[in-house]
Amino acid sequence: MVKMLWLASKWLLELSPREIPSQPIQILPHLYYENIIKHYNNPRNVNSFNKNDLNINTSLVGAPACGDVMEFQIKIDNKTTKTSKKKPNNPSSKPGPTPTPTFSPLKYPNALPSSMPPSFTLNNATTSKYNHTPLSLTQTMFLVKQSLSDPTNALSSWNRRDDTPCNWQGISCHSPPARVQSVDLSDFQLVGPFPLFLCRLPYLRSISLANNSINSSLPLDLSTCQNLTTLDLSQNLLLFLAGCNLVGQIPSSFGRLVSLRNLDLSLNQLSGSIPSSISQLKSIEQIELYNNSLSGELPLNMGNLTTLKRFDAAMNELTGTIPTGLCGLQLESLNLYNNRLEGTLPESITVSKKLQELKLFNNKLSGPLPSQLGVNSPLQSLDVSYNQFSGEIPENLCAKGQLGDIILIFNSFSGEIPESLGKCQSLGRVRFKHNRFSGRVPDGFWGLPRVFLLELAENSFSGEISKSISSAHNLSILSISNNRFSGSLPDEIGSLETLVEMSASGNEFTGHIPLSLVKLKQLVRLDLSENEINGRIPEGIKECMSLNELNLANNRLSGSIPGDIGSLPVLNYLDLSSNSFSGKVPIELQNLKLNVFNLSNNQLSGELPPFYAKENYKNSFLGNPGLCGDLEGLCPKISRSKNQTNMWILRSIFVLAGLVFVVGVVWFFMKYRSFKKNKKRATVTKWRSFHKIGFSEYEITDCLKEENVIGSGGSGKVYKVVLSNGDAVAVKKLSGVKKEESLSAADMERDEFETEVEMLGKIRHKNIVRLWCCCITGDDKLLVYEYMPNGSLGDLLHSSKGGLLDWPTRYKIALDAAEGLSYLHHDCVPPIVHRDVKSNNILLDHEFSARVADFGVAKIVKGVGKGAESMSVIAGSCGYIAPEYAYTLRVNEKSDIYSFGVVILELVTGKPPTDPEFGEEDMVKWVCATYNQKGVDQVIDPRLDSTYKEEICRVLDIGILCTDALPINRLSMRKVVKLLQEAGGENKLKANQDGNLSPLSISPSWWVSWGSGNGAVTREVPALTSVPSS
Repeated sequence: MVKMLWLASKWLLELSPREIPSQPIQILPHLYYENIIKHYNNPRNVNSFNKNDLNINTSLVGAPACGDVMEFQIKIDNKTTKTSKKKPNNPSSKPGPTPTPTFSPLKYPNALPSSMPPSFTLNNATTSKYNHTPLSLTQTMFLVKQSLSDPTNALSSWNRRDDTPCNWQGISCHSPPARVQSVDLSDFQLVGPFPLFLCRLPYLRSISLANNSINSSLPLDLSTCQNLTTLDLSQNLLLFLAGCNLVGQIPSSFGRLVSLRNLDLSLNQLSGSIPSSISQLKSIEQIELYNNSLSGELPLNMGNLTTLKRFDAAMNELTGTIPTGLCGLQLESLNLYNNRLEGTLPESITVSKKLQELKLFNNKLSGPLPSQLGVNSPLQSLDVSYNQFSGEIPENLCAKGQLGDIILIFNSFSGEIPESLGKCQSLGRVRFKHNRFSGRVPDGFWGLPRVFLLELAENSFSGEISKSISSAHNLSILSISNNRFSGSLPDEIGSLETLVEMSASGNEFTGHIPLSLVKLKQLVRLDLSENEINGRIPEGIKECMSLNELNLANNRLSGSIPGDIGSLPVLNYLDLSSNSFSGKVPIELQNLKLNVFNLSNNQLSGELPPFYAKENYKNSFLGNPGLCGDLEGLCPKISRSKNQTNMWILRSIFVLAGLVFVVGVVWFFMKYRSFKKNKKRATVTKWRSFHKIGFSEYEITDCLKEENVIGSGGSGKVYKVVLSNGDAVAVKKLSGVKKEESLSAADMERDEFETEVEMLGKIRHKNIVRLWCCCITGDDKLLVYEYMPNGSLGDLLHSSKGGLLDWPTRYKIALDAAEGLSYLHHDCVPPIVHRDVKSNNILLDHEFSARVADFGVAKIVKGVGKGAESMSVIAGSCGYIAPEYAYTLRVNEKSDIYSFGVVILELVTGKPPTDPEFGEEDMVKWVCATYNQKGVDQVIDPRLDSTYKEEICRVLDIGILCTDALPINRLSMRKVVKLLQEAGGENKLKANQDGNLSPLSISPSWWVSWGSGNGAVTREVPALTSVPSS
């Protein structure tokens, strides 16, 4: 067993494009191994560790695309039962009956030797030079120092002229005589391979290299450390392969690792089926296989894994049914979501007394849920959404009182909500949308104290909302649209102080709108449309200062429209159509900046406010007979006098007489022109608007001419279109479309395009360019954006007008763009990767506020133009592409952060990313080299005022951190925003007396805190301080 575990560790640590050598590997006698996972506070507390874990969720230094967590610790302790000594080089030597495992080669594609820093490779010539040379104790220890990089000079006390190393820092001896028994170099920030010369110390019993950057595989000569009892390598860069593009199949020989407790192969590109030999892992407790490309069926014999507690094979391509044996284990967690599994959920899932998490969403599972689900297990999270389940909700889901999430959306469940769920006080998230539920909702269910999301939309529920809803103190989202709820809305809703969204459209509610709703200070969305609500809009509506959407359409509301609505500062959606409102349109509504505005089909009268007396608002007021304005069709006809009528007839005769003379030519010309235009317009096959707009698709298509082109790039041309109302929009015509595709392929491509654009159209942020609409016309696909009058940052910064951008303006642009990208990365679900961050995709409005443009367009163009040869379509633009793309061919949030770092360097230097001054280097290398060799004065744009010197240097440091060669070391966009805000805290610093700018010190000891579970990374950065330039 010992030899088998050592072989597995050796194979993982030396993973490379080479196949694994078949010769046996030397082992340490008298030792057993403990792989300690996720233990930070006291890495030497052996009592809390799980033995025999094998974590393949790891990263090799020199593979920058690998994951985000450093959490692997090996401890070796002396075992009481000694094994007999074998010759380590004898292939036939086997410790015990366990056969030597063989491994199918897993490979690490595109591993570039150039990406491995020189300090990470131990020179073989050096080791062989001293291999058989007698060395003194001091010489041996000094060779240990030489084999490691010591950036913080932590080993400064190690002097080769000393008679003994026993007084050196980290060295403990037993004397007399002087014998080194312990080497503790933990937290020394050392970099390099495992120091082989330590095994030349015959009496060494303990080695601790915890919390350094030891990065190589363990050497075979480690077996010479005959007296070693403790080896602590925790929190290093030894083993971390998540997201490292591992390909191939899972070796069937893994089944021989009978002492293995933790197998993690997640976040790779492994394919093929899960080997049935996995059922031989008799000690396994956790198997993590999520986010790969595994296919086939789950092994039927997984029921043999009697010690298994957690199984996660989500986000693969698994088919078949869920094995009954797997569900019959004493599992704590079962995650199989995002696969292609079908069939029913086995009844054996109810056997486990420890099941806490069951996530099976996005499969093709059907049938009812087991009726006894939850009876035996302390179920905390159940998500079976997006399947084909039917039947009723099991009565005892919350029998143990710990159920927090129950998500059943987009299935075919029916029946009523069990009364027992109305007593489940632990529920926090309830999602029953798009099923076939019916009947009344239990009274207690409305008032669950911990629930923050209650989603019952698109079912057939009936009855009234219970007054017990006042007990739901944490409720943030109440979504009950498209049901058969009736009765009045209870006043108790006004006591829900945390309510952000209430959507109750498409029901049968009657009565008045509760006056208490105006107390909801955090309410963002209120949708009561398509009901039978009557009465007036509450006068205190102006108190809902957070209200962004108000939809009361298709009710029986009456009275005047409150002018207070015009006082809502962030309202951009107002629909009061199809009611019985009367009186004038309040002039206060002109204060609103609305994307959707509809007052049609009411009984409004009087003149329109001047702001709305425009053609593009005409549809907002249709169906109000008494409403008058300067728009044709709204005002009653005015009778003309007799003289006016005669004059009109006389003029008409003269005009007609002139037209007869040229009617033949004009008729032919107009017919021909009309034919061409109608043919062109007939190709408009799809028009999708994301905001309330005042123009048609034909205004756009008719203006796509070469004289209107204002820019072009790898994703297509951009046109400036001036509309009939005088406003301007920017139209991007996507390139790369194949005209010779089959009909089915074209339909599939169009669906993919519409899905992506639908997601982009929902984006709402002040630093994101607004997407008005999209249009598919023939073979062209058009995106219509708001027009930015000051153009792009790149055009302005690198033109003769670049000097107009002073530092406060550049700083504001950097912060605005960072907030926009942070929104895309952290606040969108799912997160959106821009894919082409560059200065030309940061646009400036009339106040030089920055807005990120073309987000997601690179991905759309990739789908629209499959086979296109432009690299910018796939991965970004020259000078902005992250270095890891060369061997991963993948883009993610870290790629965006690198590109944004280049934009920051542009703002600081005033130079384009491919300036001839850089020679064969890129901007990042040039900045770093110039910074270190010539000082920061040679980096910063000389056009900038040195008054802001320290702030400029702070921002420069942030740009350097964003462009780190290793993605794992780059900041998140949320952290970038925070640092930029802190960097701009002192905007009026005075220059030094000599007028020179001082560089900032970039400490090599940034403290990094690595998250776990989802691979998130947070980086705690100390406050930046300037130091005098040398």
